[in-house]
Amino acid sequence: MLYLNLQQLVTAGDISRQREVKRRVVSSPFFIEDLFFTSDICDLTSYIHILSLSHNLINMKKKLALVTGGLSGEAQISYKSAITVGNNLDRSLFDVYKIDINPEGWWYENVNGEKSKVNRDDFSITDQGQTIHFDVVLLCIHGTPGEDGKLQGYFDMLKLPYTSCDAATSALTFNKRYTVAVAAFGGVHVAKSMHLFKHTPVATSHILAELKLPVFVKPNNGGSSIGMSKVNASDELAGALEKAFKEDDQVLVEEFISGREFTIGVFKSNGNIQVLPITEIETKNEFFDFEAKYQGKSIETTPANIDDEMKLQLETAAKRVYEVLNCRGVVRIDFIYNTELRQPYMLEVNTVPGQSEASVIPQQVRAMGMSLTDFYSAVVAEALR
Repeated sequence: MLYLNLQQLVTAGDISRQREVKRRVVSSPFFIEDLFFTSDICDLTSYIHILSLSHNLINMKKKLALVTGGLSGEAQISYKSAITVGNNLDRSLFDVYKIDINPEGWWYENVNGEKSKVNRDDFSITDQGQTIHFDVVLLCIHGTPGEDGKLQGYFDMLKLPYTSCDAATSALTFNKRYTVAVAAFGGVHVAKSMHLFKHTPVATSHILAELKLPVFVKPNNGGSSIGMSKVNASDELAGALEKAFKEDDQVLVEEFISGREFTIGVFKSNGNIQVLPITEIETKNEFFDFEAKYQGKSIETTPANIDDEMKLQLETAAKRVYEVLNCRGVVRIDFIYNTELRQPYMLEVNTVPGQSEASVIPQQVRAMGMSLTDFYSAVVAEALR
């Protein structure tokens, strides 16, 4: 009988099947009625017992893995993001467990600072003698393996929900060249660029024959503007390429677009795409580099002082990018708005954007009039849909 199957699911050790029932019960108040009326359960006692089981499931605090660290130079930003997110998660809804993935291994650190290894067979941990299986993962890893699809593929195999884009979209958007190519195919304006590989050297003269100065040179994979340079003169190009190739085996060289720089947070809530208030970036440096992003060398105005037409164009473009790239969770999309052509040009997409106190997304959430606690609750709820 279906009643016995449900009871077995709730109490059995099949974690993936338990998660599926929990998700369906929480996402639809009619799921239990559907179970009753479409099964051969016909007595009131059984029905009341099922409602009791569903009540326990609905009111059960979710076990949330807050995953941070990483295997790249962006790990330092990941730890800062995890502090902000951790401080603003609703403890009445979630039991939060911090997981640190670093070159030495995958670790759970308890409230006493004691570390233990994560069981990678099923992404479980042991805490106070109990085995903990997670209901959802909140990803705070910038760079590999949390932003490039590797962890997403692992969690997909475990059927464990997570708060970022899926494996395919994460891998695609981590590659800047492929991102702009797909966006352009979807009708989004992008800068002219060249994709270079370390194993196939290209003469600087050839690059300069294809692209007009100034250009930006940046590692094709990665973020936080690490290894990025702006090249204003031809004799600067070789050094910029060398710098970028130290960070990655692929490099993107992109024509400079004159205009105002904006960054836009986009997320999905209850299945609907929501655009956060737009931020304008004015940097004291040559461009919005690591210093400008994280060390106070920029002026960030949220919401941006722009007219309604520009606002609509930017919001429309941001939604279009989110749709074309099949994004999930919260992402941040960077644009240059060319004031002469009155067109927004997409620069790149960050599928695990920074959440530190110095980051843009928390600013935009507050400007929208929403608390970070409610925001992160909404992001996790969407992952559990």
